[in-house]
Amino acid sequence: MTDIPFHKARKRFGQNFLHDHGVIQRIIRSIHPKEGDNLVEIGPGQGAITEYLLDNAGELDVIELDKDLIPTLKLRFGLNPGFRIHQGDALKFDFTSLQKNEEPLRLVGNLPYNISTPLIFHLLQFQGLISDMHFMLQKEVVERLAAQAGDKHYGRLGIMAQYYCRVDYLFIVNPGCFSPAPKVDSAIVRLTPYTDLPYPCKNVELLERVVREAFQQRRKTMRNTLKKLISAEEMEALSIDPTSRPERITLEQFVSIADYLNDKS
Repeated sequence: MTDIPFHKARKRFGQNFLHDHGVIQRIIRSIHPKEGDNLVEIGPGQGAITEYLLDNAGELDVIELDKDLIPTLKLRFGLNPGFRIHQGDALKFDFTSLQKNEEPLRLVGNLPYNISTPLIFHLLQFQGLISDMHFMLQKEVVERLAAQAGDKHYGRLGIMAQYYCRVDYLFIVNPGCFSPAPKVDSAIVRLTPYTDLPYPCKNVELLERVVREAFQQRRKTMRNTLKKLISAEEMEALSIDPTSRPERITLEQFVSIADYLNDKS
């Protein structure tokens, strides 16, 4: 294996490089990359997972923001004709540019906490192009993604992710598996976009607005958080208790509110 040039992890990029071989192998088994997959790795870092993705799939696109990591990646993988680097910000990246022969994308990434939520919302815009996503995230973010109504972590991120995707909380990764070690646990999550949405909404933008406004003051009741959009009587007609807090309302119920408002307008 090629020696890796020293690169000091940058706090502003939220860099924590994975080095635990056992965890790396467990992640690869969860992804199960195979030849012909249209794999995309976001934030490959020094290539800890990159090596195995490329070996199994034969081709790999990587998106890396830190220009100083590009030489390391080129040194390790640049001679492989199936390896392609895109230097840039994944938050602004057009993922449609990576689709080949109408094959869906498989996304993989160790995502920094400071961009994980906006990046997931960005990627949900491309859910029709994606077959699955495997991400390492701060454990709290994975708990928010997987939370169900009534859980303390339930909120806007989980509702909108679950609108588009099946969410599987796979396993926890301890801080000692990284260099430098983060101050919190991480976890691996699999997001699998639905072919057929379980609760299709007539107006997704309206659904996003309803959910966003409901959770802006999550300690208040639905009657108060959505009073500018819908009355308590209208909620009761939809079999929704207006005295409930937003974290008690299911995805299906939020869709019913959005559909009602769409029809009303």
